[in-house]
Amino acid sequence: MTGSKFFFSGSSVAKLDEKGRFVLPQEMRYGLVEEGKCEFVIGLGLGGCLAIYRKSAIEAIVAKFQQNQHVAKFQKFFTLFFSTLHQTECDKIGRVMLPSALKAAVGIEREMVVAGVMDKIELWPKEVYDRNLRALLDGESTEMNLAKMTEEAFALLQDAAPMEAITPAQAITAAMNPVYGKS
Repeated sequence: MTGSKFFFSGSSVAKLDEKGRFVLPQEMRYGLVEEGKCEFVIGLGLGGCLAIYRKSAIEAIVAKFQQNQHVAKFQKFFTLFFSTLHQTECDKIGRVMLPSALKAAVGIEREMVVAGVMDKIELWPKEVYDRNLRALLDGESTEMNLAKMTEEAFALLQDAAPMEAITPAQAITAAMNPVYGKS
C-alpha cells in the first residue's frame, strides 16, 4: 500500500468457535483502530455478506443519510440497514462476536472468508466466497465475468462521468437477492 490513505485488502479464512466468535486478522484490526480503540460496527453488506465498518465511516454514512431520513422511498432501506448494525469491538486476543441474527441472515455457520475491501471488511460464508471466485475465474456466467467486471471497474478511474447510480429499491433488492447468493 502506498500513499497516506488507508484501505483494507487481502483475505483469510476464519472459523467460528463454539461461542460464535472468530479472530479478526491482526493487520485488519490495526486498520479499525481509531482514537486508540478497536471499536467498529458490523452489519449487512452488499451481495450477501456481512460488513465491518470503522466507527468514523459509519458516522459519515449516518450524517449523509440523516439529510434524507424523512424521504419515504428510503425508509425500508434505512430500517433494514440500521436495524442490522451492531457496535462491537475485539477482545484482548482479537476475537469478534458475530450476532446470531447476522450469521443466520447470510448463512455463516462455521467457516468464513474475511476479505478487506477498500473502506470495509467483508465476512462471507466460505462456500459462497469460493463458489463466486470459481465462477468468476471460470467465466461461468455473464454476471460474473472477470474481464467485463475488470473493464467496468477500471473505467471508473477515467475522468468520464460516473456510472449510473442505482435506486434505493435496486440496492435493497441486490442486498436481499444478490447475485452472490445464487447457486
